[in-house]
Parts: sequence; structure tokens; C-alpha cells
Amino acid sequence: MNFSDKSMEHANEVILNPGGLTLDELPNLFSRIATKKLDYADLYFQYSRSESWSIEDGIVKVGSFNIDQGVGARAIVDEKTAFAYSDEISIAAIHSALDATKAIAGQGSTQAMPTRVATSSPLYSSEDPLLGLSNAEKIRLLERVEGYARQIDSRVTQVVANLAAVHDTILVTRLDGHVVSDVRPLIRLSIQVIIEHKGRREQGSFGGGGRSSYDYFNDERLKDYAQKAVDQALINMDAGPAPAGEMTVVLGAGWPGILLHEAIGHGLEGDFNRKGSSAFSGRIGERVAAKGVTVVDDGTIPDRRGSLSVDDEGTPTAKTVLIEDGILCGYMQDTLNARLMGVAPTGNGRRESYAHVPMPRMTNTYMLNGTMERDEILSSVPNGIYATNFGGGQVDIVSGKFVFSASEAYLIENGKITKPVKGATLIGNGPDVLTRVSMIGNDMSLDSGVGTCGKDGQSVPVGVGQPTLRIDGLTVGGTDLS
Repeated sequence: MNFSDKSMEHANEVILNPGGLTLDELPNLFSRIATKKLDYADLYFQYSRSESWSIEDGIVKVGSFNIDQGVGARAIVDEKTAFAYSDEISIAAIHSALDATKAIAGQGSTQAMPTRVATSSPLYSSEDPLLGLSNAEKIRLLERVEGYARQIDSRVTQVVANLAAVHDTILVTRLDGHVVSDVRPLIRLSIQVIIEHKGRREQGSFGGGGRSSYDYFNDERLKDYAQKAVDQALINMDAGPAPAGEMTVVLGAGWPGILLHEAIGHGLEGDFNRKGSSAFSGRIGERVAAKGVTVVDDGTIPDRRGSLSVDDEGTPTAKTVLIEDGILCGYMQDTLNARLMGVAPTGNGRRESYAHVPMPRMTNTYMLNGTMERDEILSSVPNGIYATNFGGGQVDIVSGKFVFSASEAYLIENGKITKPVKGATLIGNGPDVLTRVSMIGNDMSLDSGVGTCGKDGQSVPVGVGQPTLRIDGLTVGGTDLS
């Protein structure tokens, strides 16, 4: 049985059959709006099982389980969208939701096409991670990672560990007859530690996950998470105040790609560019970054947190080159913005759930490798900052201005990493920063699988990544006032 059969079989089992529906009946559902002229319409069905576990100092604090299901109905005329949803999957509920979308439709009629079940290649297993371990085994998993953290350093006084999983089944049917389903596992484990020494407290955290089962969290990976969380706290314990001013900044590989995601990635989403509100609007074919800078969005990487076999409109995801060797090549598109801009959708139509309208969103967004060794880049910097981990940040899509807080950073003095520093914030403008990249490493890596992206009140899982980068003349806000 191929992937399409397996996912469709599961969609039949948990979505269509309980709602009294069959595949052949799906086109008939659109008869409620067939008397109106539409450019596009779809139904998005979802059945979702999720759980969350948390322990604090060996005591179970959270143990929750949830089932959510529903259907979202959408109709589009020109650039106007009507949307309604129901948490009940039944013919009556679907008809009611579709009736609510008819107000925007024009005079005329629309013909629903016969069902065409689409095929797609699997990027992850359809296995349900919630069923892989007993509840007791899930707690023991968290107890193990806590134990590893406490073994590393006696100054660890508090440990909080969290485990979560989601098993989503979705089915999309469109007015053009296109029908596709997908079964999506998602797991995540995180650990936070607090260290106390001589009256001072510092914290560190780490975690990871992906589209897999809980078997992903083997002992080697748990020990790595615990070590990195404790190391971050110890580094912060020894950190001094960060300098302030304009200076050279070296960004580490992997998770620091969150700056690329926020400061640049959102500005390359189709809706912002169609409306002319992005700093990158109307600049296809122009140089927007230094030579050597190539940025892609890739939803096709197996088992990655940001990957999808198909997006939430039923379009296969793709590896989309956004910037190539510094030249802007294109934007991330959903069906609505692609149609209005006269281009093909790129498989970036994403939504938080059946109760939300899809929009162009990132999947796994990263910069490709250059040719430099990391140490070669560091040795080229007389004085600067080396930032290897980031916390929160803010970005203005229209102007491209951003502020990001480094949760782990070091001074670079005479080409060498020296003291850790606290309180460093990076301040700049996304499009401008791309032009200031002067060296690109050959050590590109993706984050460990923890990214969540927010846009217009919706959150979706994403991935980020980059190689080591040298950026010249970036403003650093620090705490060293000397």
C-alpha cells in the first residue's frame, strides 16, 4: 500500500466515515456554493490528538491529553476571502459553513469537478507517537533527562522537563476536485535548569524534536540536551556585561538562523510583497544581499519539524530558492497570492488548524554553505561578538528593523573567543544586514527542532538554519556602560 493509500485510509477512518462522508461525495458538498461565481474554494478537515507531560524536580506537574477535530470552509473571489469553520464534521455542519461563505460570491455559477485523489511522497512516518510508550514510560523518559542534568554539576538546583506530541490527520478537498490527505506526527522535548552558586542564580535550556516517534529521544540525545542546558547556565554564571556600539558580529551555525527567519524570511512571504508592505516588494532580480548569500525555504527535508508532505491547501511542498548569490529570486506563495501575482504556488500555504485561514508561511528556512572554516572566520575579527544562541526578538516587516537578544554570546579579542557576555542585543535592518555579510562558513546546520513561528495570531512549527556568518558593522546593544 503506497503512502497516499495509507494516509487516505487513515483519513477515511478518523474523518470521513465518522462524519458519514465518502470520497466520492466530496464534490457534492460544494453544490451549496455552485450557484455563485468563485475563483477558488476548499474544505480543510482535521483530526488531531495531542498530549503534554511535564515534571519539575521529579514531580509530575502536567499530564494532559486532547482530541480536536473540525472542518474549515473557504471561498475566494478576486482577493476577497470568506471563511467559516465547525468543530463538528458532518454533512449538515459542512453545508452550514459553506452557506456562510457565499456572501462574497459574484453572479454566475461554478462547477465542482469530480474527485481526483492526489499522490505524494512521504517525508515522515504516519506512526502515532502518543501510542509508542505507556504513560509511565513517558514519565521515566523525563526523569532520565533530569537525572542526566543533575549528574553534570552539583550546583543544579532545579530542573523542569517537558514532553509533547501531536498526531494530526488532515484532508483537503478543493473545488477543482483535488483531494489529498496527510498524517503528521510531531514530537518535542525540552529541559530547563537553574544553577545556584554563591547566591547567584542562572538558567539554561535546550531541547529538540521532529516528525517522528518518541524513540527519537535516545539516551545519547537526552544526555546532549542536558549537557547543553547546563553548559548554557554555567556560561551565563561566568558572563560579564556585553559591550555596546557598532562592531563585527559572528553568528554561530544552526539556531542563530532564527535571526534570518524573522528579520528576512517574513519579508519574503507572498502576501506582504503582493500588498507592497515588505522591504523586498518589487525587487525580484535585484541584488539584495552580499555575493555568496543563498537563502532557501525547504519543506521537503525528511522528518524535520518544519517539513510537510503537502501544505495546508494540498500543494506539495518544495525547495524554493528565495535569494541566490545575493539576487532576489522569488517569494513563498500560497494559492491566493500566487494567483494574484501570476506565479505558481510554492507549497507554503499554512494554517494553525481547521479554525484558521491559510496564508504564506515558512517551513524550514536556511542559508546555504559558503567556503570558510569557522575558526578562519573568528580569527579574522580583531574585536567583536560571537553569538551562538538567541532568545526573543522583534521585527517590523515593513521597515525590516529588528532587535534580538543573544542568550549565549562571547567576546572576540584578537581573533580568539574569550569571555562570555550577558545582555547583548543585536539591532539592525534585515535587508541591510544581508549586504553586510562578509564571510560565510562551510558548517551549515539546522536547529534541533524547537522552532515555532507566529504570524497574525497563528503559530506553526518551523525549522531554521545557517552556517557561521561574519556580519560587519552591526549595532550591538550591551550592558557595559564603562
